[in-house]
Amino acid sequence: MRVAVIGAGPSGLVTLKYLLTAHEFFDIDPFEVILLEAEGSVGGTFTYRTYEDAEMVSSKQLTTFSDFRPTSEDPDFLSAARYIRYLNEYCTHFGLWPHIKLSSRVTSLARNPKGGHIVSYTSAESGKTAEWKCDAVAICSGLHVTPSIPKLDGIENVPVSFHSVDFKTRSQFGTDKTVLVLGTGETGMDIAHMAVTSPTKRVVLSHRDGFLCAPKRIPDPVIFPILGNKPDPTKLRVPVDVSTASLFESAYVHPRLHPLLWANYDWFCKSTLWLVSGSRHGLGQFVGGISDARYHVKKIFFMKSNKAMPYISEPYRAATQSSLLQRIRSSLLQIPILPTHGRHIDLAPWPSHIDRTGTVHFQPTNRPESHRLRNETIKPDILIFATGYTQTFPFLNQTPHKTECYPTPSSPSMIRSVFSASDPSAGYIGFVRPSFGAIPPLSEFQAQLWIYTLLHPEIIPTLDLEVEEFYKLDPPPGWRIQYGVDHERYAYQLACDMGAAPSFTQVLKVAWRSKEEDGWWRLPLVWALGANFNVKFRLVGPWRWQGATGVLVGELWDTIARRGGFFGHVALSGLPMVVFGTLGLVLWLLEPILGVVLPVRDHRFLKAGWRETASSSSPLLITWTTVLLSGFRNPVNNSGETGWSSSSQYPCLTSNLSAPGRMNRL
Repeated sequence: MRVAVIGAGPSGLVTLKYLLTAHEFFDIDPFEVILLEAEGSVGGTFTYRTYEDAEMVSSKQLTTFSDFRPTSEDPDFLSAARYIRYLNEYCTHFGLWPHIKLSSRVTSLARNPKGGHIVSYTSAESGKTAEWKCDAVAICSGLHVTPSIPKLDGIENVPVSFHSVDFKTRSQFGTDKTVLVLGTGETGMDIAHMAVTSPTKRVVLSHRDGFLCAPKRIPDPVIFPILGNKPDPTKLRVPVDVSTASLFESAYVHPRLHPLLWANYDWFCKSTLWLVSGSRHGLGQFVGGISDARYHVKKIFFMKSNKAMPYISEPYRAATQSSLLQRIRSSLLQIPILPTHGRHIDLAPWPSHIDRTGTVHFQPTNRPESHRLRNETIKPDILIFATGYTQTFPFLNQTPHKTECYPTPSSPSMIRSVFSASDPSAGYIGFVRPSFGAIPPLSEFQAQLWIYTLLHPEIIPTLDLEVEEFYKLDPPPGWRIQYGVDHERYAYQLACDMGAAPSFTQVLKVAWRSKEEDGWWRLPLVWALGANFNVKFRLVGPWRWQGATGVLVGELWDTIARRGGFFGHVALSGLPMVVFGTLGLVLWLLEPILGVVLPVRDHRFLKAGWRETASSSSPLLITWTTVLLSGFRNPVNNSGETGWSSSSQYPCLTSNLSAPGRMNRL
């Protein structure tokens, strides 16, 4: 089989690697593969759209691929430069370079009337155009390529304006300039922080409807600071994206509990943020909170670049922390407040227009930042659009021939946002965005599922589309990003689709046979308490890898050991496992009885129940009661059988083991 891969970012590279090694896992001839990259180097966005001092917001433990791990000397959060080096080392380690054509821009992807696909590409060196006829194609061109620049009347009246894609170094700020940054995503926050710590005159950061500043690490508040206790600067807590237990959160979850899990997640985030920092809207965030109508974890993306937050909150901190309740709270528990050395960032509403004098006029709101800046004149010398990117595929459907058009990742026919049920030979890898997590590891899962489906297309009818409701985010209509997912649940569902999610008994078997030091007891604990690392789903299944156990009980054991204390071990792991494990067991025992006694309700109950829960401010207890006492039904797994799950694939929401070609046995 001949396969083309478009794009040499992390998604394209991991797809290429799995295509080249597929014959080691399946009884097939080696694939003939070519990867086409428009630029002169691999790395995609990380190589061409990053800036000075850029650092990953996802941890090395989660972001790196399952069978090529970072070094022990690497920090938890890699710099962009280090991650680019990692990707180059990945290419060398797995021998990918001979299959990569750099400086080869794809100009057209069309269906071959004789079957398969025709990829046309132009070499930047020779200027010549060539064609590659193939049986399948993986589109890995990336989410962050084409800048999204909103219309702003009067932008020509600002001396310098550009999109963040063109921002590279602090020197672009100049000296004694007023800088206006539009957008409060991670890039906007990074640029604002770099501006306020440079010799600028003033920094203004503009937002549309708020943001949620989330910690990259588990918060480590000082207990009883009133007694003079100080933070320990040598203690680094584990990254948040690898801090939650997967058992009873994604594994062994009764389908009726999914809305309850979302409600608990929402309540836990808001209450924890308030407890450790005094604000439910973000870590140390006293202005710019998301509006109540949109503030639910199933509707938003966490903003994990938090260096700018102390500067943004500086003008508002004293007023919001003066109440008796806040003073009591901060005397008992408080994250350290970082010094700003007399500087601050002015948060502002979104601009309506810029007049001929270069003065920015902001949309009036009832937010405190709007009132604070109402009578001020702001004339930026530099305006930077940190407004993200738009999804484009300029090479699709450009042929003059009458051939069937290609769907896009957002098309209704797409399964798991990867391929169409009618034609899995065209796959999209890397076109989802997790609310808290990383795209590269999800791309690895997608590549595994896509290749497995190419070899076993008979599994496609077993891939239940109804379960997508449980892992997809639910942003408001009209918002630019409609492809958000929950990292943990999406990863687990893809593993279930492939039969790669190990059951408890399978984990015990692997642990018992393990020759790794302490592997017999560490492996079950990492499986239960650890996040959904990709390597966890290479213990069994079609992509089983002998080195998986060693990585889990060695490198990734550290993510369990470093959680520490009541918050890390009890609040994040122990308590949710006890509560949801018990509820799940009760529902599993009662389901056969209640399924007969009560009328069977349609699966859509869960969807309606979620939307009602998300749009209300009802207490968590009411949500629990609603979920548990309403609409009992018999869940249907992918085998067409009723029940929670099949006995052999109990941890998955849906079971695929009856599908032909399934390889989830040891």
